[in-house]
Amino acid sequence: MMNRAENRTKPAMLRPGRGAKRPVSIWELLVWAFQMERVSIEFDELARLAGERPAVGIEYILMQRGHLGCAVDGGGRSDSHPDADMVASALAVLPEGCGGASMAIWIAELARAGVMPDWGSDLPPRCVPMGWRQCRYGAYAERTLWTGDARVARWPANHLGKGDGYVCLVRYEGDAREHAGRRREWLKWWGALLELRATFQTYGLSAFEVTDAMPPRTPWSKGS
Repeated sequence: MMNRAENRTKPAMLRPGRGAKRPVSIWELLVWAFQMERVSIEFDELARLAGERPAVGIEYILMQRGHLGCAVDGGGRSDSHPDADMVASALAVLPEGCGGASMAIWIAELARAGVMPDWGSDLPPRCVPMGWRQCRYGAYAERTLWTGDARVARWPANHLGKGDGYVCLVRYEGDAREHAGRRREWLKWWGALLELRATFQTYGLSAFEVTDAMPPRTPWSKGS
């Protein structure tokens, strides 16, 4: 089972191969493109290239690149590697079934930071106030509810340690619902990476060969 530290990727040694293509996982390729080559997703540029056509796929982008005889600027530095521009282009046309533009942006942000999504590995169950306010006596719950019973004390207790008839409104973090939500987000992210892996294994890159290696599909399961 992965912990938070294992979610961070360090791509400093990843460099495009010379001659033979260098094998690389799809996640390593994404981190290299966004963290080292500093490309960014340019939806408007791709829409202009495609003539504002809806549902443009990566194969259409490849065709247009060939017609133009050049690569579309991924929005990063002018000397970014063509493979990095291809990664940005593929993300820009990520199918809606895989999350579309919102997923593309999220993947790019994660790759740029070099971290995988947090599936709740370090999210212990706890009860916290809905909001906090600070006064000279300390921090107290910002949202409270009057009970009509002065024997009831808010949490945390007031500065005199006595009841004042108020209770604070709380929320629960790290419960089963939140864990399930984070795991669903992880699976969506994983599915989008699977789509990108298939894309580059089908159409190929100039300096890299994308392998079958993937992050664990269910890192919360034993044996992942």
